Amino acid sequence: MKTHVRCGTLFSAVDQEARSGQTLVYDARGILEFVGPTAEAPKAAPGEQVLDHSRHFVMPGLIDIHVHLAYGNAKSEEDIDLYSPLEFRALRGLFFAQKVLAAGYTALCSPGDAGQVSLSIRNAVRAGLFDGPRISAAGPYITARQSLTDWYPSWIGAPSTSIGRLVASRDEAIEEIRVQAKNGVDCVKIALDGIQRRPDGSLIAAFTDEETSAMVREIQRLGRKAVVHAIGREAVLYAARAGVDVIFHAFDLDDECIDAVLKGGSAIAPTFTLQRNLLDFTQSHEPASTNGRVDHVRRQYERACRNLAKAHKAGVPMMAGTDSGFAVTPYGEWHARELEIFVQDVGFTPAEALCAATRTNARFLADGDRVGQLAAGRCADFIALDGSPIEEISMLLDKSRIHSVYLGGKRMMLTQRDYDPREVTDKALVSWTEVYTQARVAELRRDKPLRRAAE
Repeated sequence: MKTHVRCGTLFSAVDQEARSGQTLVYDARGILEFVGPTAEAPKAAPGEQVLDHSRHFVMPGLIDIHVHLAYGNAKSEEDIDLYSPLEFRALRGLFFAQKVLAAGYTALCSPGDAGQVSLSIRNAVRAGLFDGPRISAAGPYITARQSLTDWYPSWIGAPSTSIGRLVASRDEAIEEIRVQAKNGVDCVKIALDGIQRRPDGSLIAAFTDEETSAMVREIQRLGRKAVVHAIGREAVLYAARAGVDVIFHAFDLDDECIDAVLKGGSAIAPTFTLQRNLLDFTQSHEPASTNGRVDHVRRQYERACRNLAKAHKAGVPMMAGTDSGFAVTPYGEWHARELEIFVQDVGFTPAEALCAATRTNARFLADGDRVGQLAAGRCADFIALDGSPIEEISMLLDKSRIHSVYLGGKRMMLTQRDYDPREVTDKALVSWTEVYTQARVAELRRDKPLRRAAE
């Protein structure tokens, strides 16, 4: 039994053209058999389903290459690592994965989570136990001392529930890669940025050039994708030389890095959305505002837009991801903002941005040869929109304009529930945001009367 889809406008992502008067035909397995002009489409046989999207913009389901399913809309690293058991994080992550799907994102990559949380969500969806997007999953980040995820004091160490797996040598890193491959990961993530800086302010990579290359060789030898977190120039350069599949962020890359990326064949996924949302949404009383982080991120964002616009112009493949999973990038809300930023701040055309979030992103997924484009032989993963993102890229942020979402030819009808953050994620106990010395109390009283909770 075949299904015929009449499209008002079709953007297949095979190229950058949007065409009117097109039809999709897919079989009972949800595999496309025909994509092309309605006049050339096979006629619907008696009893075959015809879907009328003649008033809609039809395009491949979107893909977010950077969604941390285990984070739970966290407000702090402690929220991510400590306050929920892995079993609950998996259940919570499945709930949030469905919110991503309802936003028009039929596939995602979860690049680095605690334990086997993302793997378990992926496997449950693949087995047909629950509806959810197609998921490519990683295990914990591979991290060194003073790199991303090693944020606890040395006398505490790395909790077993952390999103990072701390390694003390190249051999330990290789062993961890082999364990993760045995567990069935689709990709392995290396925390390549350190937190130490040189006198000129540049970040020092957490692993050496040789260590990076050894890890990437082993990841790829085992048939997995290699990804890195790399903001600093040195980490980006090491990653590019090693031929990693995706470099996340790459904000501080320079011309030498761009040349190495092009030579090594890596793609870059900037994940601007986390930075932009932090700038736009952080309130004046919040720690991210009072500790100087907003000013730092503003400078970083402006620098990143300049550098990555140059990389895009040079022909570096750019992937679209958002770092969803934090309180400032909650699931199902801001995924399309990355495309808006690509267009407004990095020099993409709307069609280029749509291709980044479909065809280009699909290259990285475990089943990427079956998704990301609407073409014969690929999965019937598509969305129907009230309006054209070619004309207005920001419309993708308006969930009311997502008319329907199809995964493997099946329309997804997901119930969207509210939830209580205090029971789900927000469990860190913070009773005060100040240290009330006599001097600080006197300062507060000069500014305005000090309001007491007992009043």
